[in-house]
Formats: sequence, C-alpha cells, structure tokens
Amino acid sequence: DIVMTQSPATLSVTPGDRVSLSCRASQSISDYLHWYQQKSHESPRLLIKYASQSISGIPSRFSGGGSGSDFTLSINSVEPEDVGVYYCQNGHRFPLTFGAGTKLELK
Repeated sequence: DIVMTQSPATLSVTPGDRVSLSCRASQSISDYLHWYQQKSHESPRLLIKYASQSISGIPSRFSGGGSGSDFTLSINSVEPEDVGVYYCQNGHRFPLTFGAGTKLELK
C-alpha cells in the first residue's frame, strides 16, 4: 500500500496568515493526489483534485502544488472558518490511502 505522510500534525495560525501543509507519498503517484477538508461534525469536502486542480465552489485562497511524491496545500490568508483537519489522499492506486491529517487551529 502507498503510505501518505502529512506534516505538521497540528498547525496553529492567526487569521490572515499564509500557510502550507505538506503531504508525502511513499512512492511516486504522479499528480494523483487529492486534498480534503473536514470540519467538526461535517463530512469531508474535496478542496483540490489531481494535485493542483481547483474545485467549483472552493474559495480561491486554497491552492495545491507538487507532483511525484511531494505535495503542498497552501491557504493564502487563512480565515477563521478554515479551522478543521486537512487530509491528502492517494488517488493513484488501490487502496486509495489517506494521510493522518493536519489539524488547523487558531492561536
């Protein structure tokens, strides 16, 4: 199975900060990497598909980059509503494994 490793585990931010979340795959997955946001008591929401492709309805402050085995989710000017857990997913090969998540919290 492809192991997805996310860092940091927790990120404490101030509204207006620009932040980057990291995801690393244990082997190359090309650009088959998807990012999800999960807020408390809500289902996960797809933010970015195929490493960098935007999703309709997702604010433009969210962007993704990377390819191969190293990927980044950036949030340009964090909003209080962005608090939650962010997961990356391997979409290259079954099983479609997830990282353990990065928890975004306010300072």
